[in-house]
Parts: sequence; C-alpha cells; structure tokens
Amino acid sequence: MAKLKLRGKDLRQIGYPEGPVISIAMNIMQKEYKHSSQEEVMDILQKILKAPVEYENDAVLGLIAQQLIPKEEINGEMIVLNREGVPVNIFGSQFIEQGALMQMDQAAKLPVSVSGALMPDAHSGYGLPIGGVLATSNAVIPYGVGVDIGCRMCLSVFDIDPKTMKQREHYFTTVLNDNTLFGSGQQFLKPSEHAVIDNKLFDEIAVLKQLQNKAARQLGSSGSGNHFVEFGIVEIKEKDEVLNLEAGTYLGLLSHSGSRGLGASIAQQYTKVAKEKRMLPKEAANLAWLDLNEAEGMEYWLAMNLAGDYASACHHAIHAKIAKELGRQPITMVENHHNFAWKEIIDGQELIVHRKGATPAGKDVLGIIPGSMTAPGFIVKGKGEAASLASASHGAGRKMSRTAAMNSITQNSLNEMLAKHGVKLIGGGLDEAPHAYKDIEQVMKAQNHLVDTVGAFYPRIVKMDGTPPKPWMKGE
Repeated sequence: MAKLKLRGKDLRQIGYPEGPVISIAMNIMQKEYKHSSQEEVMDILQKILKAPVEYENDAVLGLIAQQLIPKEEINGEMIVLNREGVPVNIFGSQFIEQGALMQMDQAAKLPVSVSGALMPDAHSGYGLPIGGVLATSNAVIPYGVGVDIGCRMCLSVFDIDPKTMKQREHYFTTVLNDNTLFGSGQQFLKPSEHAVIDNKLFDEIAVLKQLQNKAARQLGSSGSGNHFVEFGIVEIKEKDEVLNLEAGTYLGLLSHSGSRGLGASIAQQYTKVAKEKRMLPKEAANLAWLDLNEAEGMEYWLAMNLAGDYASACHHAIHAKIAKELGRQPITMVENHHNFAWKEIIDGQELIVHRKGATPAGKDVLGIIPGSMTAPGFIVKGKGEAASLASASHGAGRKMSRTAAMNSITQNSLNEMLAKHGVKLIGGGLDEAPHAYKDIEQVMKAQNHLVDTVGAFYPRIVKMDGTPPKPWMKGE
C-alpha cells in the first residue's frame, strides 16, 4: 500500500479551520496512520472535527482534538516564580559573570523547570544565559533556545597535507571567498533548491509561509557576529574508536553558523506569543514558555525542528561547494547543534532539554568546541554526565562584550595576535578579537569530566563577516 499523503487542502475541504491544527493533524496522521487508506484517515478526521471532546483523551488523536476544543480565555494574571529554584550544577564558576548566574537563577525558579546546568563558557544573553542548559516538563522556551535556532558546528576533515595551506595561501583564500556569503540579511541572487525548502510546513504554518523565499536565497550563507568558515590543521594524536580517524595531521574545514533569518523570525514570533500567554515578572519575561499540549507550543516545536534542519543544510551546502573546489571528498565529518531543544529521557521521565550555547555531550556523542580565531578548537566525545544534563560548553565564551571589545582592543593588537599564531583573517572585526574570549584551555579543564578530547583544530585562514555589529548585538 502506498504511503499516506495528506494535503492541507484536503483538511480545509472537510471543514478544518485555518491554523496550527492542520499541520498538527497532518503530522500525526501521516506518522501514526501511514498504512491506512486516504478514505479511512479522512473519515477519522471528520469524526474528530464533529465531536472533538470525545477524542480529547485519546493517546494518539487527543492532540488534534485539543486544537478543536474552544479554549478558555487567558485571565492575564501574573505567574509567580517559585521561591526556591530547582537544582542547577555550575561548571567553572570562577569564569562565569554574575549576570549569567542571575539569569540561570531566574530560570531555575520557573514552575516548569526540573533541573539545570551552567557551562564554563557562560555569559549573559536573552532569556537563558549563553551556556545555559535547562530541563523542563512538557514546555519549550523560545528564548531558552535562542534567536539563532540550530546554530551549528561542522568540521570536514580532508586527507590533504595541511602544509599546502601555507604554500598555496592565495588559492585557499580564494576558495573561501568564492564559496561563502556572510552578513545579516545577505542572500544569494538565485534561490537554492533543497529538500528542506520544500518542507510542507512552509505551507501549513503561517509564520513560515512568508519566509520560504528568503530561506531559499540564504541557504548556504553565514551570519554575522561570531560566525565563520575557516581552513585549519586537524591534529589527531591517537586513534579514537568513535571518531575512527588515524593519528596524524589533516586539512580541516570548520564552519559555525545557524538558521539565518528563518530561525530569527521564528524565535521572535513565538517569543511574542509566549509572552502573551504567560505573564512573568519583568526580570523573567524572556523566559516565557509554550506548553507542548497547546497549538502554539506544537507549532513552535515543528518550526524549531525545521530551522534546525535548515541550519544543517546550510553547512552541508557550504562544505559541498568547497569540497568540489578542492576536488576531494572529506574522509569524515563531525557536527553538532548548540542552540536547540531536545526531548530526552532523564530519570525515567521525558523532559525538554534546552541547550542555549551548549554542546550535546551524551555518551560517545561527538561534537566540536571552538576557541577563537587564533585559539584551537577541540573535537570532543561526550561522557554522558548526568550532572551537566549530558552537555558541555559550546566554545570558549566571551569575557568581554562587543562594545567593550571595540572600545579597548586596537587593530594593531589584533594584527599582532594574528601574526603570532600564523592566522590570516578575512573580515572579522575587533568585536571578535581573541582578546574578547576566555582561555579555551581553562574552559576545557573545567569540563574534563564532561567530555574527552579526541582531536584538535588550529585555525589558519579565517573568513568572517567583518561589518560592525548591529546595536542589538553589542551587549552580547
């Protein structure tokens, strides 16, 4: 029997209202009734539409029914934070600013919070601090994920002698320049064709409809701020059974960027919705959440996952173009999200684990933790430490705001640092100077019981945006 395929048009024709219920119904039916006939499925959907209360508690169909039952109006009362917060384990507390500690303390007091952790690269952000990890019960916090949904690291390792980077520096510089596009709002003249752009959610979720064309034109591009694409030296001292790469030195291509305008628009829209539904004290307002049993929560969850897939596709497009230029395919690739929420089982309970600027570090899970444009990054293997909610830092972390960096770091000092480490910088401003970051070696020592280091990456030719940061970015 052919796999079930539903269209939003089909549901509208039988009376389903415009809104989240259509995409939710399509997802559930195509997953749980994929071997049923179209007629059988449409008959079930009609019955739910006529009497949704009868299906409210159904294990499978209940979520559809709940979207069709009239909702009570929100009374607008302020939600009171718990007096005592849930347990939060802090790693490398000596490196963490007070503002980040205070933000994590607020998050721990949310009624939906179960447990939390703070990574050694942590610093203040919006909602959760950067480097914050929070497990919640059936609730997702848009600003607990962040604006750049699915921000991601991706490393391609090539069996090419890294000495060729110095011997052919102009060639490798040209390859980076010709195959990357950086900057807030930047997009290609021609839209890209990719399966992620054809995802049916672009037709079913209102906020996504208007973003599809821009997403197609931005696919394969990188943002501003700390996003980069760079060539460097991959050093493997001994073979690891999970990484499965022989000891030696290799040429590496490392990229860092996220879901571009798509993720930012999703975050802004659903944060607005969450704040309207959950009135929190002013100091905790950016921690407003959406319940996954309500339409808006499920809608955000679907959109968030789409943005994560899109971020991954952007990296793969960049790496594929550069691999084609090099005339070689990578012998391995390591990648990970670090601005996302996952459903995970903790102590026998399914929780939503937000990692905002934190690397997943489950048992034997590989990831990348970068340093700065001159400091090494590390290929790591998670230990699955329960105290950190199986997480680690997502980088060295800022010790200086962008404004402070631009006011205190000179171009000469940046040039001296680049020369000292043999790094060629294309773009990249003073706000991203290595001086603005914590010592990655100290950060790694503070989490040596969270991850094992299985390789290192040393930047050599670094491409970044280089335009001055926007006003809203300067404090981050």
